[in-house]
Amino acid sequence: MPYKHFYVFLITLITFLHASAQQDLKLWYKQPAAVWTEALPVGNGRLGAMVFGNVNNELLQLNEATLWTGGPVKTNVNPSAKDYLPKVREALFAGDYQAAVELTKHMQGLYSQSYLPLADLHIHQQLPGDAPSAYYRDLDIANAVATTRFTVDGVEYTREVFVSAPSQVIVIKLTSSKAKMINAVITTSSLVHFKNAVISNSEISLTGKAPAHIEPSYVDVKKDPVIYDDGSSCNGMRFELLVKAITKDGSVTTDTSGIHVNNATEVVLLLSAATSFNGFDKCPDKDGKDEHVLAINYLTKASGKSYNALLDEHLADYHKYFNRVSLSFNNNKSSKTSLPTDDRLDAYTKGGDDDGLEALYFQFGRYLLISSSRTPGVPASLQGIWNKDLRPPWSSNYTININTEMNYWPAEVTNLPEMHQPLYDLIKDLSITGKTTAKEFYGMPGWVAHHNSDIWALSNPVGNVGEGDPRWANWPMGGNWLVRNLWEHYLFSGNTAFLKNTAYPLMKGAAQFSLAWLVKDSSGYWVTAPSTSPENEYFYDGKKRAVVSIASTMDMSILRDLFGNLIKASEILGIDPSFRDTLIKVREKLYPFKVGHKGNLQEWFEDYDDVEPNHRHTSHLYGLHPGNQISPLTTPELANAAKRTLELRGDDGTGWSLAWKVNFWARLLDGDHAYKLYRNLFRLTRENGYNMSNGGGAYPNMFDAHPPFQIDGNFGGTAGVAEMLLQSQNNELYLLPALPSKWQSGMVKGLRARGGFEVSIEWEKGNIKKATILALNRNVCSVRTNSAVILKGTAIVSKKSTIGYTLSFAAEKGKVYELLGM
Repeated sequence: MPYKHFYVFLITLITFLHASAQQDLKLWYKQPAAVWTEALPVGNGRLGAMVFGNVNNELLQLNEATLWTGGPVKTNVNPSAKDYLPKVREALFAGDYQAAVELTKHMQGLYSQSYLPLADLHIHQQLPGDAPSAYYRDLDIANAVATTRFTVDGVEYTREVFVSAPSQVIVIKLTSSKAKMINAVITTSSLVHFKNAVISNSEISLTGKAPAHIEPSYVDVKKDPVIYDDGSSCNGMRFELLVKAITKDGSVTTDTSGIHVNNATEVVLLLSAATSFNGFDKCPDKDGKDEHVLAINYLTKASGKSYNALLDEHLADYHKYFNRVSLSFNNNKSSKTSLPTDDRLDAYTKGGDDDGLEALYFQFGRYLLISSSRTPGVPASLQGIWNKDLRPPWSSNYTININTEMNYWPAEVTNLPEMHQPLYDLIKDLSITGKTTAKEFYGMPGWVAHHNSDIWALSNPVGNVGEGDPRWANWPMGGNWLVRNLWEHYLFSGNTAFLKNTAYPLMKGAAQFSLAWLVKDSSGYWVTAPSTSPENEYFYDGKKRAVVSIASTMDMSILRDLFGNLIKASEILGIDPSFRDTLIKVREKLYPFKVGHKGNLQEWFEDYDDVEPNHRHTSHLYGLHPGNQISPLTTPELANAAKRTLELRGDDGTGWSLAWKVNFWARLLDGDHAYKLYRNLFRLTRENGYNMSNGGGAYPNMFDAHPPFQIDGNFGGTAGVAEMLLQSQNNELYLLPALPSKWQSGMVKGLRARGGFEVSIEWEKGNIKKATILALNRNVCSVRTNSAVILKGTAIVSKKSTIGYTLSFAAEKGKVYELLGM
């Protein structure tokens, strides 16, 4: 082949491969979204939109991350709560569990507030009578841009949507391939009480005020569940949405019915929104920010930039985060990029292979985290930042007995630590409200949080002062679990200033409450009482049922974890020796792990049977993941008990439950079983209400299906893939620790590991071909692999170990090290 022809061929091949790779980072469809879980999510961490892609009547369902009901947390809502703690404990130690359940209800406070939808934006596009052809819509997660395209009467119409973090606006561009063919009316509405107004000949506004309170969707109330005015002049924040149309030709006019665009070739719509939220402890009404000034400022600054300038700054900002990590399996041999995503999911659900889809799901989770977690003090909720309902499932709040924590499992390992910050802010706020809760509800020091929270940092056990079920309401370990995120950030970053100034004080406050909460049992062990294993139930004395117990395995695992991490932190910082000694002594006498009669890890204080053997929560395996108290490497007997627990629980579950099981099996070093559960996350699911046991999968837009939609499963699935490829919880980097046999070859670039390392791996036939390790700090780098490797440029060769091969070397900050397969 002549050189010139070969060069052209090579360029064509590279272009094709690049286009193929980019296509595998797109969700695309041949028809508009018929329901919300077919629409495509875009967001900048504060503003969110669900893009439906309708032809004549386009719909963007809008959200603003700070738009919640209510106001600052009320105090002294249950003055007698602490009086019941001795009574509950007396009943528990006497074995009267039913009495304990009823008494525990007396230690409940108010329900959380709800995350709200902002508005709907409609684009009523007037088109010729012919039916559209060549319809196409996509979400390009490589660029965070959603596109809709179709042809009518030979004219191609295109809409592009993105949400700019630098300019804090939603940007929509409408174009036609033939001049002056765009005729449209743009209108706004909301489920929340609102008013529309004309601002100028090209701008309209929607303003409103959130309800003072909305009862959770799971509470059956006789009265109106939506309360707009509670007479407090405090609760219920104001909000404003501004829409501006910019055209190069044609005309733009406005009236009370909306924005009218006629005979335009290109239209750019800028959407700006803000609320009066002014922090968790300030009344959003009388002490709120000026939402109008905020929205106007965002819009004014964005209006001074061209569309291309807005797009360029958006791409630069987004790529800074997203492009840190790349992933592919088997050179995408089985990728079905020619299929629309819904058909692709269907084919995969029916047993087909699709390497590209498996990598796409991983990256989609990273996309969602970037798009939903960039607002100070407002982490991603149960639905990220996307919600269409006035009474969303579980109030779309922060459910901190697994779901909020799972949202952030990918943050460090998939190289997005900046997205973790909003959660740290919430934890700090919770430590303030939680100090009041600890004192008022239990008469104890430190701070505490339970299973639900919200933008106001609610920390009390929910239940409307006695109406809640203790199996979920009365669980005082939420703060203790959340502070693990702070410790994890230190482990990944090595940032001692963060450890000293942020993590340690918050961890210590949680431990101070926990030390006071513990009591000794008859055997001299420190135990929790009352204690639950979130949302689960057990049989005792035959077929009697109860939900409250003593020293659930989850409680004890979380406390063992918290105390152990705090001991290490105090040693690193060289502070608090007396407090450290107290923690060491108490930790040694915490109620230990027990293996049950079925060979499983015991969930309860006694070896009770589950009412629901396949329950979605597997909380007693906290010590396996996210903790590191159980491992095949260090505690093989407990690891076997954890494995038996998972076998008994089964391989089904809700979306987030499946995701947690992916991580469990990866920690057990069983890649094929982890992969089996990962595949289950892709089961194509349609809108079908609630399923609390075995309905988990993915909606057509790849949102996680609980069902209904919860975003945690997306994040848990992404984290699970990372766990299969890299683990670092045992003071070493374990490369490809749980590699499924299906992923015979592949490449991952840019994962982060504890100890301060950035890791990239290439593998073939299941063995490492090459791995590069960037040391972000000076540290000893210990590496474990399943096949032998050598440190390039040295004589350091891995040695056979009980599990795999190991080697160690001193790593210098900023230096890159390369391991080669042998």
